[in-house]
Amino acid sequence: MKLNADGMTPIYVQIAEWLETEILTGSLSQEEKVYSQYQLAEMYNINPATAAKGLKILADEGILYKKRGLGMFVSPNAQQMIQEKRKNQTLRHLVVDLVLEAERLGIEDDELTDIIRQVRTESRGDA
Repeated sequence: MKLNADGMTPIYVQIAEWLETEILTGSLSQEEKVYSQYQLAEMYNINPATAAKGLKILADEGILYKKRGLGMFVSPNAQQMIQEKRKNQTLRHLVVDLVLEAERLGIEDDELTDIIRQVRTESRGDA
């Protein structure tokens, strides 16, 4: 992953989102030890405190947990927690924006559904 230091999203949030994606894709499994703040700092050439903030976000949400003296580990239900979080926050926000834009353009529900189906088909390579 490449961090975007010039973007609107803080670096520590980008670290947290990257770790979430690693968990969702199975690159990090439940009960597996995750990178330490120092490893993340070295990987991305950032301050260890910034990396620690990203880890803390996930620990506060229960996605990661700390084993004293051993580091941070992926929680047993981390994938489901991330899926629910992204569905209820990220995806819902995108859908709200999509629906509002469709309304401004006068696009009816059926047409919007067709557009979504077409994009999904194209993204899967079925087109």
